[in-house]
Amino acid sequence: MTRRKLTGEEIELWHKVVKHTERLHPGAHSAPPALPMPKPKPAKQPEPRLAPFEVGSRAKLKPAKNDLKPSLVRSLASNPLQMDEKSFRKMKRGKIKPEGKLDLHGMRIDTAHPALTRFILSSQASGRRLVLVVTGKGKDRDEPGPMPVPRGVLRHKVPQWLALPPLAQAVLQVTPAHISHGGEGAYYVYLRRSR
Repeated sequence: MTRRKLTGEEIELWHKVVKHTERLHPGAHSAPPALPMPKPKPAKQPEPRLAPFEVGSRAKLKPAKNDLKPSLVRSLASNPLQMDEKSFRKMKRGKIKPEGKLDLHGMRIDTAHPALTRFILSSQASGRRLVLVVTGKGKDRDEPGPMPVPRGVLRHKVPQWLALPPLAQAVLQVTPAHISHGGEGAYYVYLRRSR
């Protein structure tokens, strides 16, 4: 049920009644309340102009993928730079030729880890600074399952092995190789000077 508005006569009548009544608490109101003012009418606002239409402007964005584990390239890039920045840029562009190369293609983890350890420590002992470790990109697996299997086991293991002792004391910087030296299937390993 909606409330109707009081007419002017009804308001006048109410004020007459208020004048002739005795107040329970004199002094509470010194003057009768003012007549209610009528509500102002809202001014018409100009209609908003339509924005120019662009194809795809209202398309929903693709939901973000769940990237719980960063890619190898991103995780290696997030490591702080330990070597000279100028040399690092040259190395990333493939301008510095590696002084040694280890190819781990076709090896299993149990043979690749000792071979990598032997190669890195002997390279450092012989005074080499930049070596190339080729892991290969790995094979696509045809085994779909509940647990995702990373592509290229050695590709994922080699940076971990290089960050652990005894190799950590010999390695200064690890970064993916330039495309001319193997791209994502190889790593540049910049070694510390032997003391």
